[in-house]
Amino acid sequence: MNTFILPLLMGAPQQTAEGAAAGTGGLIGGLLPFVAIILIFYLLIIRPQNKKRKETEKMLSALKKGDKIVTIGGLYGTIHLVKDTTVVIKVDDNVKLEFLRSAISSVTQPSSSKEVEDNSEEKETSEEKTSTDGE
Repeated sequence: MNTFILPLLMGAPQQTAEGAAAGTGGLIGGLLPFVAIILIFYLLIIRPQNKKRKETEKMLSALKKGDKIVTIGGLYGTIHLVKDTTVVIKVDDNVKLEFLRSAISSVTQPSSSKEVEDNSEEKETSEEKTSTDGE
C-alpha cells in the first residue's frame, strides 16, 4: 500500500508507451492558448498603437506656419513660428504662446500655401498704409 500512495503524492507520471505520445500532444495543446492570446494582443493592441504613433509623428513633423491646431489642453490657435522642438501659437491678435510639439493633439485646418501668401501680402499692405499715414 505504501508503494502505491507515495508516487501519487509526489505526482510522478506513469510511464507507458501511450503516455509518451500523449505527453507531446498535451504540450502543443497547452501552448496553443498562450500563442492565441499573444496573437490577439498583437492584432488588437500593439499594432494599432504603433500605427497611431507613426501617424502622430508624421503629423507633428509636417507642422508649418499657418496651420490651425488644437493642443492636448484644448487650446485652439494658429501656428506662428515653428522651431526644432517647440512651436509658437498665435491665440489672439497680441497673444502668442510657445508649446512643445508633442503638446499638439491635432491639426484642424492645414494651411495652404495660398493662405500664407495672402497673409504676408496683407501685412505688407498694412505696413505700407502705416508708413504713408505717418508721413
